[in-house]
Amino acid sequence: MAELTKELSQVKGEEPAVRGKDVRVHPNPEPTTGKRPLDAPTGTPTVIVDDLHIVYRVYGAATDAEKGNAVNALTRLLKRQGRPQMKEVHAVKGVSLVAYHGDAIGIVGRNGSGKSTLLRAIAGLLPPHAGAVYTDGQPSLLGVNAALMRELTGERNIVLGCYAMGMTPAEVREKYDEIVEFSGIDEFVQLPMSTYSSGMGARLRFAISSAKTHDVLLIDEALATGDREFRKRSEQRIRQIRESAGTVFLVAHDLKVIEETCNRVIWLHKGKMRMDGDPKEVISAYNKG
Repeated sequence: MAELTKELSQVKGEEPAVRGKDVRVHPNPEPTTGKRPLDAPTGTPTVIVDDLHIVYRVYGAATDAEKGNAVNALTRLLKRQGRPQMKEVHAVKGVSLVAYHGDAIGIVGRNGSGKSTLLRAIAGLLPPHAGAVYTDGQPSLLGVNAALMRELTGERNIVLGCYAMGMTPAEVREKYDEIVEFSGIDEFVQLPMSTYSSGMGARLRFAISSAKTHDVLLIDEALATGDREFRKRSEQRIRQIRESAGTVFLVAHDLKVIEETCNRVIWLHKGKMRMDGDPKEVISAYNKG
């Protein structure tokens, strides 16, 4: 907590914080540790996550003991109880981290470990149940389901997507050909997105989102549906974002992409941070776990 307070004061322009040893240890049933690589960014913090808890309230849910059957129905009737309509899911449990300018951070974990929930919280789309998230700049979340209008052509989606990111008409004209070429959709740009395959849609979303330099870019499985050539271009684009002093968070099940693209990896397990450090060390421990 003391370290996070120092980092936050640095973001606010107060007395510069002094970074301690960059080794993070997190409580878990099988404790492990990880170290940041020697060439890791040493710039100012862009994202501070302080003891974050995210709780979903799922309405209409019921446990196995509460599911509809004659015995449970009769019990509720005799006790004058209604059917349970709300269940809480603790998706992120006490996660703390600090990301710096130039960081490319991969997030790994099994399905349901809280990876996407953490990204949505950093993007400001989910309110914390407890704890806090501080960002320097506006994070931009790019996911497989990033909103583009299926009824409109790729061309119109490119224009509207760039406007939504705050680009001027001149900047849109300057970037248009680059976006089309990077996405590889070619003549399909004149067709409605409803005619696109899932891979074409994902490529166009990433091409639009990465056309502008972001302070913090959050990528949630958006590269999973691309082919090998597109993934190589995407990895190069992520490196360019890092070189321009941006910060990238990448969620992907392809561990090779994360190891080759990121300088740091976070392992989430059942909503808790299990390890944070060098990609090879964390991915090796994750594969063994």
